[in-house]
Amino acid sequence: MNGAHPVLVEVERSGVVESRHRGVAVALDAEGQVVRALGPVTVPVFPRSTVKPFQAVAMLRHRLALEGELLALAASSHSGESFHVEGVARILATAGLTFEALGCPPDWPLDAEAERALVRDGGEAGRRYMNCSGKHAAMLATCRENGWPIDSYLDTSHPLQRAVRETLEEFAGEHVAMVGVDGCGAPLFGLSPLALARAFHRLGKAAPDTPEGRVAAAMRAHPAWTSGTRRDEYDLMADVPGLIVKSGAEGVDAFCLPDGASGIVKIDDGASRARTPVTIALLNLLGAASPRLTHLSTTPITGGPCVVGAIHPTPALR
Repeated sequence: MNGAHPVLVEVERSGVVESRHRGVAVALDAEGQVVRALGPVTVPVFPRSTVKPFQAVAMLRHRLALEGELLALAASSHSGESFHVEGVARILATAGLTFEALGCPPDWPLDAEAERALVRDGGEAGRRYMNCSGKHAAMLATCRENGWPIDSYLDTSHPLQRAVRETLEEFAGEHVAMVGVDGCGAPLFGLSPLALARAFHRLGKAAPDTPEGRVAAAMRAHPAWTSGTRRDEYDLMADVPGLIVKSGAEGVDAFCLPDGASGIVKIDDGASRARTPVTIALLNLLGAASPRLTHLSTTPITGGPCVVGAIHPTPALR
C-alpha cells in the first residue's frame, strides 16, 4: 500500500490533525453491489485472521464435528481468557490430543486482565493462549477425522490447507493472488478487499443448513467466543442484531449482516485503533450502526485529565 490511498481516520489534538491513517474500505449492500469504495479495493492484501470463518467452513466440509461455542472458537481470534483456553482443550480432546500438538507459537493472552492473572499465578506464555489456538485445535481435529498427517498440517501442500484455499477462492470468486505465512504459522492467502467483501456477503446470508450457515450461526450466538469479553468486536456484535465482525492483524476488519450487506477495512499502517471507527462508519452507511456505539466510533484523546481531541473517521466516511 502507498501514500496515494485515502485518509480514512484522523487523530485530532487541540484542534490540530496530529496523525492520519490511510487505507482502503469497501461496503456492499444486501444485493452484493458496491455502496462505497475508498482506495484501490481490487488490489490484493493479506486478509489475516478475517478469513477464519472460511477456514472453519472448509473444516466442516471435511468432517469436523463442532457446534456452538466450540465452532465459534474455531473461527476466532480469542483473547486467551480462561473459557477460551478450556475450549481449546475440549476441541483437542475430541481428537485425543493435548496442547503440545498445537503448531502455533507460544504467546500471552490478548486480554490484559487474563495476562495479568497468568503472570500473577506464575504462568508463562504458551501455545494455548495464542489467539489462533482455537483454529489450530480445529485444524488438528479435522486432520485426525480424515486420517491426514498431523505434523505437517501447516504446510501449504497439506490436504487441509488445499481445502482452505479452494473454499476461500469459491466464496471470494477470485483466485488467490499471493501466498504467505500468517503470524500463527498457517498459510496466508492474499485476496482483494472487494473479493473478501463478497465472501462475507455470502457468509452473512448463508442458509442455516449449510456449513457456512452453521459457522455464521455459531459466531452470532457466541460473540464472546469469537473474540473476547472486553473487545470492540464483542461490543459491536452484542449491540447490532445479527452482525458478524472478524478482525485481523495489521488493521484489517471484516463484517457482514444477515441480509448479506458487508464491509472490509484495511489500514495501511496496520494500526488497530483505526479499524473500528471505519467499520462503524461503514455500518452507518449501510443503516446498521447503533447510536450506543458512539464511544467506539470516536475515541477521545486526552491531555492530562482533560479531553482535548478525538480519533475519528474522515468526512469521506461520515
